[in-house]
Amino acid sequence: MTSVRLPTECLTPGLYIKLPLQWTEHPFMLNHFKIKDEHQIRLIRGLGLKFVFHFPDKSDNQPLSANNASQQPISDQETRFLHKQADKLWQEKQRRIEHLKNYKRNLQRCEKSFQRSLSQLRAISQKIKSRPVTAFKDASELVNDMVDALLDNDNLALHLMNDVKESEDIYYHSLNVAVLSMLLAKSQGMPARDIKTITLGALFHDIGKHKIPTHILRKISPLTEPEANFLKLHPKYSLELAELGEHFPEAAKPILSQHHELMDGTGYPLGLKGHQINRFAQLVAVVNAYDNLCHPMDPSKARIPYSALSYLFKHKKGQYSEEFIAQLVRMMGVYPPGSVVLLSNQQIGMVISVNAKRLLYPNILIYEPSVPSNEAPILDLEESELTIERALLPHKLPEPIRQYLNPRARISYYFDPEH
Repeated sequence: MTSVRLPTECLTPGLYIKLPLQWTEHPFMLNHFKIKDEHQIRLIRGLGLKFVFHFPDKSDNQPLSANNASQQPISDQETRFLHKQADKLWQEKQRRIEHLKNYKRNLQRCEKSFQRSLSQLRAISQKIKSRPVTAFKDASELVNDMVDALLDNDNLALHLMNDVKESEDIYYHSLNVAVLSMLLAKSQGMPARDIKTITLGALFHDIGKHKIPTHILRKISPLTEPEANFLKLHPKYSLELAELGEHFPEAAKPILSQHHELMDGTGYPLGLKGHQINRFAQLVAVVNAYDNLCHPMDPSKARIPYSALSYLFKHKKGQYSEEFIAQLVRMMGVYPPGSVVLLSNQQIGMVISVNAKRLLYPNILIYEPSVPSNEAPILDLEESELTIERALLPHKLPEPIRQYLNPRARISYYFDPEH
């Protein structure tokens, strides 16, 4: 999208412009916008600007010619009116800034909850072999706390979390699958007891991978047949570890043993088909497939969240529960957190959270080079007139934008229990 310098005297409604100012130096909510009326033009001129950047391709009108440029003086009455309008805009902008600060505080609290849960999961996993009874007791407490916090709050927001250590992928994957399975179970209207069973099973669904050699788990090239067969033993190993603790709930065990079974019978280890597969295992299998599409063994084959959901919905209905795929799409929104998107004003941003009750209006971190990245504006799509045009591939972004938005190599989610 190309722009040209345009003298402010040539402005007219319908032009799409960018202000040559820092975001904090003007009362408008964005640096890019389409001019609505003459009052906005007067406000722009009142900023002392000699020119703006004009985008012809996004404009609904032609600029005024130099001969027809506005030379009308501003009356005292209009000056007072414009001052009032500017004050209103500044007050609204300040309200949005305070809202943004509060949002960032909530995000920091959510990040701490996520890291705390991750630390607990790491400690629990390390106890499985030596102290299984203690490990499963600790896991039940962790799951109870998470589910209780979830059920206590109807106004739920799902947030994108920070990047991870590569050596701890298995913990992030397990927690991610547990969180999304828990949310999916809740969105299905399941009772608290079932949600806790599903969350516990999801948390431990891959625990058996601790018995698989690291060189197999981290291999990027295709596995040999013996290696693939070894990897396919992990559901069996997960179940064996769960049975070390006599208090691991029976209802959660099928999740460990059946989360790789497929509805068409092509899964493993038993080749179960359709209703032969436990319903809880069907739910976790869908979430597990989504997370694996986003984070495959070979990072070059990773799909963005938007693409992963779309792929499941279009191509995997025969292998996974159609009911749970459809519900996952409804729960995550068309553009899940972690999606890099192009907005209708041609600005680029990254979805960082969605609210379960407002899926069409996610919060988007905006690329705004005039603002430091740690103070980047976060746009609530519901409070703007913008829409999302499409998702973008992070690796195709210009380097300055990629560094600014910092798209996550691993997409991890958590919910804000106090949102």
